[in-house]
Amino acid sequence: MAEIRNYTMNFGPQHPAAHGVLRLVLELDGEVVRRADPHIGLLHRATEKLAENKTYLQSVPYMDRLDYVSMMVNEHAYVMAIEKLLQIEVPIRAQYIRVMFDEITRILNHLLWIGAHALDVGAMTMFLYAFREREDLMDCYEAVSGARLHAAYYRPGGVYRDLPDTMPKYQSSKIHDEKQTRLRNANREGSLLDFIEDFTNRFPTYVDEYETLLTDNRIWKQRLVDIGVVSPERAKALGFTGPMLRGSGVEWDLRKKQPYEVYDRLEFDIPVGVNGDCYDRYLVRMEEFRQSNRIIKQCVDWLRKNPGPVITDNHKVAPPSRVTMKQNMEEMIHHFKLFTEGIHVPPGEAYVAVEHPKGEFGIYLVSNGANKPYRLKIRAPGFAHLAALDEMSRGHMISDVVAIIGTQDIVFGEIDR
Repeated sequence: MAEIRNYTMNFGPQHPAAHGVLRLVLELDGEVVRRADPHIGLLHRATEKLAENKTYLQSVPYMDRLDYVSMMVNEHAYVMAIEKLLQIEVPIRAQYIRVMFDEITRILNHLLWIGAHALDVGAMTMFLYAFREREDLMDCYEAVSGARLHAAYYRPGGVYRDLPDTMPKYQSSKIHDEKQTRLRNANREGSLLDFIEDFTNRFPTYVDEYETLLTDNRIWKQRLVDIGVVSPERAKALGFTGPMLRGSGVEWDLRKKQPYEVYDRLEFDIPVGVNGDCYDRYLVRMEEFRQSNRIIKQCVDWLRKNPGPVITDNHKVAPPSRVTMKQNMEEMIHHFKLFTEGIHVPPGEAYVAVEHPKGEFGIYLVSNGANKPYRLKIRAPGFAHLAALDEMSRGHMISDVVAIIGTQDIVFGEIDR
């Protein structure tokens, strides 16, 4: 009689549904998963070690390359850790700009998530819709920082510069004549704030379109409902944060429970799931689209009415303006010292966490008084979620593993670091 035994299969690391360089070793009984062993480390770039050999300011662009879908939120945790050690005040306008861009980044992240997740499960249209909206928000990134992806816009003490009064415009070409170009530029005639406001007015309709396509879609529900169920107690024990924790019914959001910057001045709700399955996590993130949009609207309204500085006036931390630097010897010295030596941060340690689109993103920073971190440790939300993949996928089919990876919203930059 033939021997019946489980067989082992490699899933990834170059599988399109592995969301990067995840190698899963699946132990299968027919098509049912008995064990899933995630292998990571194929994208390890030693960010934490590199940061120890760079000045505090030089490490800001490394943060963009961690979770490369939520760039500015990573920077936010890092600069807040430096500010905590330096004990400096950030101008209120800079705090509002940071919060506004954090929420723009949350929408950017969730757009890529819903596009990729739906594509994995078999719905191609969603991917095209999501990238249409991402283009507009990428233009906002480009307007403030000059880069569409790796912005390096936040600085210890504030942000790099104030919001621009103009938006980049499309140029007419062989494909788009002048009339078409005028129509495409219709919402780009004003400032960046005008453009963002126009987006916030349009965006709820887009979210309705996504929900029309997916929320009551029979195939979508068959693929997501009761898949990868995690109880509230288990979610807490596994170290889940963000939508993964809230999808299991735990109302935990650092923006409400441990408010930072100006989140305590803004009105928004925390969406919470009931069943803890893939479908609930989907619904939580869809509602986060609407809540982030609400926050951005409030920030735009405040920023219109309240001009002011966007970076600290402490020139041991932030450079003086170009004009004063060229007119004043003292400022010239500050400028030179700042960009050759960097900031000298007093000895101590600090842990700062922000509500990242994927969960709690934390930076643990140790300073020994030098101009470089003595130690930097990154608490990546995706790491804890990936660790639970085995537990979440046992007893499910291979096709369900794809849905579970999608619902975890994994990005390998932060997991492998």
